[in-house]
Order: sequence, then C-alpha cells, then structure tokens
Amino acid sequence: MECSPVGARQSRLPTATLTVLLLCLPGVAQAQDVQRNVLVLYSTGRDAAISLTSERELPRILDNGLDRRLDYHSEYIDAGRFPDPAYQTGFRDFLRVKYAGIRFDVVIAILDVSIQFLEKYRAELFPDTPVVFFARSQVAPRLSNATGLTGEVDFSQTVTFARALHPDLSQVFVVSGAGARDKALERQAREQFRQFEPQLNFIYLSGLPTGQLEDRLAALPANSIVYYLLVYEDGAGALFQPLEYLDRIAARANRPTYSWVDSTIGHGVVGGTMQRVEAEIGAIANVALRVLSGDPAAGIPVTRLNLDVAQVDWRQLRRWGLSEGRLPVGTQILFREPGMWQRFKGYIVGASAILLAQTALIIGLLVQAARRRRAEAEVHRSQEELQRNSERIRDLGGRLLNAQEVERSRLARELHDDVGQQMALLALDLQTLSAFDQDPDGEAEKLAREALARTETIAKTLHDLSHRLHPARLRLIGLVSALNGLQRELSHSEKSDVVITFTHEDVPATLPHELTLCIFRVVQEALQNAVRHGRAKTISMHVKGRPSDLALTIVDDGVGFDVKDKWGTGLGLVSMTERLESIGGTLAVHSSPGAGSCIEVRAPIAFGHVTHSV
Repeated sequence: MECSPVGARQSRLPTATLTVLLLCLPGVAQAQDVQRNVLVLYSTGRDAAISLTSERELPRILDNGLDRRLDYHSEYIDAGRFPDPAYQTGFRDFLRVKYAGIRFDVVIAILDVSIQFLEKYRAELFPDTPVVFFARSQVAPRLSNATGLTGEVDFSQTVTFARALHPDLSQVFVVSGAGARDKALERQAREQFRQFEPQLNFIYLSGLPTGQLEDRLAALPANSIVYYLLVYEDGAGALFQPLEYLDRIAARANRPTYSWVDSTIGHGVVGGTMQRVEAEIGAIANVALRVLSGDPAAGIPVTRLNLDVAQVDWRQLRRWGLSEGRLPVGTQILFREPGMWQRFKGYIVGASAILLAQTALIIGLLVQAARRRRAEAEVHRSQEELQRNSERIRDLGGRLLNAQEVERSRLARELHDDVGQQMALLALDLQTLSAFDQDPDGEAEKLAREALARTETIAKTLHDLSHRLHPARLRLIGLVSALNGLQRELSHSEKSDVVITFTHEDVPATLPHELTLCIFRVVQEALQNAVRHGRAKTISMHVKGRPSDLALTIVDDGVGFDVKDKWGTGLGLVSMTERLESIGGTLAVHSSPGAGSCIEVRAPIAFGHVTHSV
C-alpha cells in the first residue's frame, strides 16, 4: 500500500521534466538559429596578399564552422595614414556610424596597425566584444578579453636557404620601400642579418625611386642575390601593390631573387623559407571559432606560430641554372613541369600494356606457327613414309600376286601336261582292257567301263581346275568372253542351282593383261563368295567401259554380312582389295545381314587407246 504514492510521484516527475523541456525548446532553437556577427580589421589594403588570402579563407572556414549562420564584415586601415590622429578619429567615427546597432560576437585584428587601433579605441567601439588577433611580433598586445597568435618573421632562414643553392654567395642586395610598414620590416631584417656578417655583405636598396632601383638590379655583380622584403611606397612617393612591384623588379634583376612569404612564389622569386599565409589564416579562424562557440577569449592562451616552410619555384631553378640537388631536405618544389612520365603516364602504361600484350600475342603466334610447321613437317614426313610403305606394300603385293599367278600357271601346266596326259594314257589302257574277250561273265569289262568313266570325270575336273588356276585362253579370248565362260561354268555346274546373269557395255576388246586378269580374279572370288558364303540364288554382273576406267558391279540376293565386322578378316575381300590396289583400282562393298551384297569395282585402264567391242 505504501508503494502507490511513490509510484505516483515517479510517474509525475517525467511529466514535469518534459514540461520544462518543452518550455525551453523555443529558447534553445532560437539560440541555435541566431546569426554570429564577425568583424575583421586589416592593417593592409584590399589588394595585399594577406588580405586576399584572408578574405578567401576566413569566411569559408567560419561559415562552415557555424553551420551557415555567419554575418561577416571586413574593414581596411590605411597603414600609411594611420600615424595621423585625424585619420584615426575619422576611421573610429566611420566604424561607429556604419555598425551602429550591431553587436559583434568577435573582432579579428590582422597585423599590428589594426591591433594598435583596437588598443586605443576598443572601449569606445567594442567594449564587451572578445578580440582575436594575429601579430608579427613576439610581444602580445595589451588587450583584455583577447587571445590570438603571434608569428614573428624569420628573415634569416631564407638567407640560409639561398646559401645552400649558392655556395659562393658573398653579397645580398636587400630591397625595401620608403613607407612606414616597409621601414618596420627593414629594421627587423637588419637586426637578424647581423649574424651573417662579415661572411656576407648586405647592401640595402631602401627607399629608392623605382627607375633607379631597376637600374641597380640590372647590373648586380656575380655571387650575389636579391632579397625582397616589401615595397608599398618607393622613394619618389609612388604607391604600389607589393606583389606587382615584385613582378617588375624580378624581371629586371640579373641575379636570382628570394623572399620570406609564400605569396611571392610565382612572382619571379626563386624561393626561400616562407611564411605560409593560408596556414596562418586557418589557425586564426580556428581560434575565432572557439570563441564563437563559447570559450572565453581570456582563457585561451596566446600561441606563437611557426608555420614556415622551405619552398622553391622549379621554373626559377631552371631559369638561373640552379641545381635541384642542393635544395635543403624537405623543400617543397612548386610549378614543376611534369615530365613525359607524369604527363603521359596513363598513355604510356596503356601503350606499354598493349605493346606487351601484342608482343606476347606475336610470340605466341610465332611459337604456334613454329609448332605447326614442325607438326606439318612431321605429318609430311609421315605421309611420305606412309606413301613409301604403301608403295612398297603395293609392290610387294603385286609381286606376291605375280608369284601366285606364276605358281598357278606352273601347277596348271603340270596338271595339264603331266597328270592330264597320264590320265589320258590310263583311259586308253582301260579302253584296251575293255576290248579283251577273256572275261566271259563281262565283270572285267564292267569294271573297266566304270574306271573309264571315273577317269574321264577326273580328267574333266583336272581340266577345270587347271583352267581356274590359270585361264590360258584369257589373253586370247578377252575379258568379256572369259567372264561369259565363267558365268556358264558356274551356272551349269551340277552342284549349283544359282542363276547368274552377265551384261556388259562398251567394254574394250583389248585390255592390259594385268587389268583383265585382275578383273577376272575379282569376279571369280566374288562369285565363289556369293555361292559358298552368301548362299545366293541369283547373281547379276555388269561391266561397263568408260574412257578412263572400267566399272564392275556384282549384286546378289544372299544372306549378306556386316561389312565393318568382316572387312580385313575375310581372305576373299583382302585378296580382291590387294589385287585392285596393285593396279590402282578401288573396291566398295555394300551389304548388311539379310539384305544381300553389292560389290562395286573401279579399275583404271592403263593404256591410252583402246578399241571397243561391238
């Protein structure tokens, strides 16, 4: 029960807090949206290098730091007229009238004249406004509620820099103007240059009329340099913009020109140890942002800047023939003209890559071409070797066939001349035996007649065998007649019931004996295969003569066979192929199981002129 009040109080606390926050939100939003007013007082004219750099960088940095809530104002004090009390009061009144009703959040004073002005008139113009200053002296200004940066110019470092580039340097011609600011810088420089004496002789060309100064600079001795301090006003009272004045005298001087601030780079000076104006302005802006963010100015310690850096204009090194190798370590080289590599790096890399790729491609193509040539040569050699082997095999096959025919001829002659004659004699003896009358029963006569019949059968078989082994009449009767005889012989055989038909067309009456014998043997082998293995019942042969070759076709209705399976294994097919190859002919066999067979032969006619049979 005691927990309820506590719980109630806890639930009401966030509501009260939320109410306070909601009431405060408009004020917070208004504080966040308020514009910040900044006034910058310069000790130089609008065209001075530090003014130009500051006007470019200060508004940008402050505006970014304040989220675009900046009201920026700047005014310029004429340093040459500042010693006049009337000018000072007049400038004071100008500011009072111009900025009446504006409360600045910070006033920024650039260089000594503006700082001196604030020391004298701040209480009247900006009594409660914090001040951020930049002074070129080591002594901080006597200002309350103020902070800033000091950066005394070190003129001596540029002399040390120049001595590194000019080991034989003996004289330094110092150029400065006749105005108050010019003389102030000259006094600081004289004090710092005493450390180099007597090794170096410093000649001060101060407050000279411009024409006289140019004449002096155009005739300087060897082993000397020009040191440009600052010229706002020359000895004739003419006023100048310091950088434009530098352009003028650097073009006339016959010796290299050096300086102490980086704004002079690009206006004819070789270089030096330079104050970096842009870095100084950036440092001032950062201090001003701290004050604008709420940090008390008096609580920010005054900082001494040391932002000097050695810089050199590469074009001036080339102009005066100065060695880049003598530059102090860490020197920044500006305006260097890019070499071929820097300017065309992308093109060079791309072209090199393309060239390398093309070179690799060409090498690859050359290697491939060389390999192809070697392969082609190897194939050519293999083909030549294969052709030689084929010719040797064909020659060997021809010789074997010739030897086979010779042997067949010998066997046929022996069968005909020896065995045949003996069988003839035996037949005569049997006839004589059958004529005797000693056998009253006639048994001997009967046996003799049977022996005689059997002998005649044997003689006929031997005659047929001799004819098949070596058809002696083939040369005499020709191919067509020989094939007709072969057709009749097989068709009328007692053991054969095969019907063989033979047709011919334009077959020459006279053909080379090798061709005639080859075709006869092929037909003989094909018919025997069709009868014995194919079990054919009908066989047709057709021979056609053409101008260059002889075409033979043999078709049967046998059982057929698988050509791929039988090719090279059957002696008949091998024998036919070898015979045809020996005379340059070809053999084509078309068959399949159950579909019969077809043999196509093409044999060239070796002799040019032939006469065709009627």
